[in-house]
Amino acid sequence: MEKSISPIAKPKLPTEAGWTFLTNHTHVIVCLVREPEMRIRDLALDIGITERAVQRILAELESSGVITKQREGRRNRYTVHLGYRLRHPLESQCDLEHLLQVLR
Repeated sequence: MEKSISPIAKPKLPTEAGWTFLTNHTHVIVCLVREPEMRIRDLALDIGITERAVQRILAELESSGVITKQREGRRNRYTVHLGYRLRHPLESQCDLEHLLQVLR
């Protein structure tokens, strides 16, 4: 009798595991602070969401003044405004810079 070799289980993305502590909006911000010219495709792969979801999040962040987008050749460069205050009343005493310091 031959033994079958079971394939190594692929690690689950956090979204496949059910939930995460941080929102996808926060994940986008963290990625853009690390790499301001990151492509939508790469953001989607790193975060584990669709490109369409990333586009929606980027539009929401831009319209709220959290980020600014500049076109540089064929790519976009995103500036995260670190002084932006968090929106929820429980977090409103903090800005993005304080949040990102904790996450680094």
